[in-house]
Amino acid sequence: MRKALSGWHSATLIVIAIAGEVAQAFRDHGITAALTALIGGTMALIAAITRKTFTNEALLDRPDRDRIDRQRSEDRKAEGDRLDRIETDIRSMRDMLFDAFQRGGSD
Repeated sequence: MRKALSGWHSATLIVIAIAGEVAQAFRDHGITAALTALIGGTMALIAAITRKTFTNEALLDRPDRDRIDRQRSEDRKAEGDRLDRIETDIRSMRDMLFDAFQRGGSD
């Protein structure tokens, strides 16, 4: 929550700076310069917010990918262990049946 507030705080400072630039441009050079400063400042604000958003998403996605990779690795190991147990059971059953038929034929 504190990080989100600091992000809003910096955005507020940027908006205040843009408003100051627009007012100064209007006083010094008229409406055309003020509109140019407003448009340029708005574009800069959008770029800063977009860059911060994508950076935060990338940082948040990284631990998720690591966690997912670890989970997949554990799942593959569990699946391999399960297949080994199934293979062992099949071999045991085959050996038991083979022994039963061998004894049954000699009686």
